[in-house]
Amino acid sequence: MVKLRLKRCGRKQRAVYRIVAIDVRSRREGKDLRKVGFYDPIKNQTYLNVPAILYFLEKGAQPTGTVQDILKKAEVFKELHPNQPKFN
Repeated sequence: MVKLRLKRCGRKQRAVYRIVAIDVRSRREGKDLRKVGFYDPIKNQTYLNVPAILYFLEKGAQPTGTVQDILKKAEVFKELHPNQPKFN
């Protein structure tokens, strides 16, 4: 099973995160399938590769709670096809 989750980057006390599609059994810093976004909580900046995110969501990838909140804020779920399950 594939999940969309955050992968920590940056230096000490200055974390930035990549949003990646990764196998559930991999650890946080493990090998990812594809980088699909970027999130900087300090500057509150977000970059999302929406077509790649939609591709993984349509294939059944599950976003983690934090990634789900980021995607909701960016209104990515509105672009899903009507027959796809919506995430609350």
